[in-house]
Amino acid sequence: MSRSAPLPLDALQLDAALQLLGRAGREVGKGPRDAAWLQRVIDGLCELSSRDALTGLSNRRQFELTLDREADRVARSGEAALVLLLDIDHFKRVNDTYGHAAGDLVLQAVARALQECVRPMDTVARYGGEEFAIVLPNCQTAFGQAVAERIRRTVESRVVTVGPGVSLAVTLSAGGAFAPPWVRSSARLWMERADAQLYRAKDEGRNRTCIEPTAVSLVSAEEKSLLFATSASLPLSDDEPAADAIPRETP
Repeated sequence: MSRSAPLPLDALQLDAALQLLGRAGREVGKGPRDAAWLQRVIDGLCELSSRDALTGLSNRRQFELTLDREADRVARSGEAALVLLLDIDHFKRVNDTYGHAAGDLVLQAVARALQECVRPMDTVARYGGEEFAIVLPNCQTAFGQAVAERIRRTVESRVVTVGPGVSLAVTLSAGGAFAPPWVRSSARLWMERADAQLYRAKDEGRNRTCIEPTAVSLVSAEEKSLLFATSASLPLSDDEPAADAIPRETP
């Protein structure tokens, strides 16, 4: 079966893609429309698809991909990792009182503050609405509360100008959880832990941080089932066979 000839670049409908990149301030150059130029277009579109348009942070889709990889890495390496969920306090009041344009300025200011508090290896995302999320690889459990508090204080110290003579103080609530090391878990279960801590921070008065005390002691039944479902069919060592490989005597 013969393959069809590749479609010439000039025949591709790229105007919409170029307009999208242009509005985002991502130029791909005006050189010849060759394979290298097309690759730049593809790279630009991939980058846009992983970013939140308002804040420039990672979007929820990209964050969840990152969290999946990190949960798997922690399970294999045993290194600690922290996920934080952060919610701007009383954000609806900002939108209702000053308008959505003011709310956008608050979101952008908080996004900048979060980026200033993290390392290049960390991932900061706008998770949805006024909610942000951060995953911090190789963050030791002893430092989790201090990291979250530094972020909270940084945001609290900012004054956001939303109009002529109108400035707002902004606070946030944060909840965090560590991925259990050496345990086969999932990003969903990890986020559920962080979300429970976020709700605790809100219930206790907002503008505070709550970090799950320990990851190991709070391994859920679902995570245990994931662990044992995987390990039951694997040898315990190079010399010891798996349980289902041991011959059994018949009565």
